[in-house]
Amino acid sequence: MIQILIVEDQEVVRRGLKTLLEIKPDLQVVGEASNGQQAIDLVKTLHAQSQSPDVILMDIRMPVMDGVTATQQLCQQFPSSKILVLTTFDDTKYVSQALRFGAKGYLLKDTPAEELAEAVRSIHKGHTQFGPGIIEKIIANTALTESEKSQELPPGFAELTPREKQVLRMIAAGSSNREIAQKLFLSEGTVRNHISHILTRLDLRDRTQAAIVASAFLSYLENP
Repeated sequence: MIQILIVEDQEVVRRGLKTLLEIKPDLQVVGEASNGQQAIDLVKTLHAQSQSPDVILMDIRMPVMDGVTATQQLCQQFPSSKILVLTTFDDTKYVSQALRFGAKGYLLKDTPAEELAEAVRSIHKGHTQFGPGIIEKIIANTALTESEKSQELPPGFAELTPREKQVLRMIAAGSSNREIAQKLFLSEGTVRNHISHILTRLDLRDRTQAAIVASAFLSYLENP
């Protein structure tokens, strides 16, 4: 059973999400919060009861404490709880920040029920999840100007091997491990090893951060 916490300031939206999720036999909503501070307090309580949520659905714009700040604190204090951001097309800047702080992906609030359930299952398994449209806007917002690209690269970039640069470019394009393996004629195990080396070299937490950093320095990766 996947345990879920819903963090959303609009009660009608919380109720709708809970109804959509709990009709699935493998999903259970263990708590609801109307702002980020409530979410943190509730996770602490649930954790003390050995009922920490597996997946947290996190709204961005909320009173008292927004979803970005809550994401940062929850990822630091409770890294085993995976955060999936609920967003709109207007929240691009905030989604990017939440991903940098450790959120595992995002979905638009009007995502159909089946896709929402599958996204929760995917996040629970350790995968990232990107809804349509916004990733392109995030990449555009994180892309550097020509003058910025001429500045010093982040530590570790110069040590990347040609193969690691290929893999990193494909991560930025949203390719899965299986897709990378097929396109580069590698085993999925080899791809996972390359990704592990990339994260270590660049001192990154996960492939979500790798995708954002790669997008910002895509020009270097394509033409070092």
